[in-house]
Amino acid sequence: MISSLILPDNGNGHKLIYPIIDDIAGLKVSVCLIVDKLYQMKLVYVMARLRERKRSMWISAGIIAVFALLLVAFLVVKDFPGSYSDWRLSRALGLQDTLRIPLEKTPEAAVQQFRHTPDAQIIHRERVKGGMVLFLKRPVQKDGNNLQVEYVRKTWFGWKWVWGGGYGIGGGLRDKVVLNYMSIPEVEHLSASFPLVFGDVLNPSVSRVLVKAAGKEASEYPAIIASDDQGHRIWYTFLPSSVSAPFEIEVFSDDGRQMAHKEISDPYDSGTIELN
Repeated sequence: MISSLILPDNGNGHKLIYPIIDDIAGLKVSVCLIVDKLYQMKLVYVMARLRERKRSMWISAGIIAVFALLLVAFLVVKDFPGSYSDWRLSRALGLQDTLRIPLEKTPEAAVQQFRHTPDAQIIHRERVKGGMVLFLKRPVQKDGNNLQVEYVRKTWFGWKWVWGGGYGIGGGLRDKVVLNYMSIPEVEHLSASFPLVFGDVLNPSVSRVLVKAAGKEASEYPAIIASDDQGHRIWYTFLPSSVSAPFEIEVFSDDGRQMAHKEISDPYDSGTIELN
């Protein structure tokens, strides 16, 4: 061992070696103790941080779980049959009882279940913000025209009917009629794709339909003309929420000639437009 090492005699110098070696040995022991203490402190700190992080993760997971449960509860209360959205619609319609509007897997099924029209023919589908607008015909009129428009909303649980309307018009003066039309204004307290002006195209020469708004929102809104596989042609245009009657509907032929026009003063109006 180093403590028993004896160097050659050089006066009394060898006596000084023992305390120096002892001091070095003691220093080594002290350094080891300090390092061990620091390691223990580091380990305690790391374990404390791990416990704190684990506790934070559990708290975060709990907050997320509570939020998810609240979100699901809100959606159930909002969209399920007989829930809050149905209550609001019932109040808007002036009903005392609350409607129970079903949730379905497709927009078509949502309309059919609410309207009880399984034999309605889909003419056109238009995707809009939050859902879809469907244009349908009912096979109930042999002499005349009918057209129904329905807005359905996409929810987390399926498709739900929101609002709609339509018309049925007899076939008198059919050779002079170029368009049928109906206006559906914006609905208060309901999020739906209205105002909307739409109708049947009855004259094959019609190539363009224009809605002209008056007043502060004076502007022109070109209509979309769509058709199905059987040749049924319809026209429609979505108006800004600030636009309402009066407005004018103008009809043009392939060569740009104005075929017909009509001023609409009632926001709920429907009818026919005949040749000039």
